[in-house]
Amino acid sequence: MLTPKERLEKVLNHQEVDRPPCICPGGMMNMVTEELMKLCEISFPDAHQNPQQMADLSEAVYKEGCFENYGVPFCMTVEAEEFGADIDMGSNIYEPHVINYNISSVSEWEKLEAIDFSKGRSSTVIEAIKILKAKNTEVPIIGNITGPISTASSIMEPVVFYKELRKNNEKAHEYMTFITKQITEFAIKQIEAGADIIAISDPSGTGEILGPKLFDEFAVKYINQIIAEVKRLGKRSIVHICGQMKNVYKEVNKIESDVLSFDSIVSISEAKKNLGNRLIMGNVSTYIIEFGEMQKIADMTKKCVLDGSDIISPACGLGMKSSLKNVRSMLSALTEGDAKNNA
Repeated sequence: MLTPKERLEKVLNHQEVDRPPCICPGGMMNMVTEELMKLCEISFPDAHQNPQQMADLSEAVYKEGCFENYGVPFCMTVEAEEFGADIDMGSNIYEPHVINYNISSVSEWEKLEAIDFSKGRSSTVIEAIKILKAKNTEVPIIGNITGPISTASSIMEPVVFYKELRKNNEKAHEYMTFITKQITEFAIKQIEAGADIIAISDPSGTGEILGPKLFDEFAVKYINQIIAEVKRLGKRSIVHICGQMKNVYKEVNKIESDVLSFDSIVSISEAKKNLGNRLIMGNVSTYIIEFGEMQKIADMTKKCVLDGSDIISPACGLGMKSSLKNVRSMLSALTEGDAKNNA
């Protein structure tokens, strides 16, 4: 019997496994629900700011049979806050989000200070990973960073940011270089703390918003810089991109991550046709997980396997009202027998 870590490692090495792993990385792809928090007697926003509570909540996701990994943090505002944006820390119902930007143009990037990883929420994440590392070596730990485009557009008004990629191109690259260096350092700190995999979620860096040229110039370029450092340290990476892929498959295939993850709007079988032997993760609809029936979720999970998904995962962050029985339905559909034969 393979451990969760062994199964995931085999998939990452393109080796045969008994069934696909079922994971939810964390970060943008938050796996914590209100029902789980009540069960653990841990609440937001406390778990966003307390390393022990963050670790305990992440461990509960695994112990309660939801997913086969640990993953922190539970939102995608850590980097933006560290760069000075004002954050509403959310509640058990909604996740943290930016409420005030702190620069108005890419030309102002030099006002930003380097992240101090010894304090703030970045330190909370790092300490939580250390706690998780000491708990169970058979469960893979996934550290999370917010992608370069999404981080950059969380510190300033997104509409202005996207316009300045063209109009103020040189300064935009300076800004992106600075941002990428800092979030790469955050990834390195998480690896040093014990993360086995780094997940990079860049929902604002879509081909639909940027178009193929800017997607290649800004999203692919800077994501690959992070991946290069992760690889240098001997670790693996997952990259999640939102939106349709049909116009940017060529550019997406330049992303050098071990795994590519897409939301539910993307057909797994179509992605496989366009991306060759790339490992694909996903992409069970989070809408169905929150509002659908258990059997429907199980059927969708099995369809993902049949369509070629190498790693089963929700397509995005779980809705906070998702029931534990529905969340568990994905893993249950895989462990009750051969998903391919039962579909």
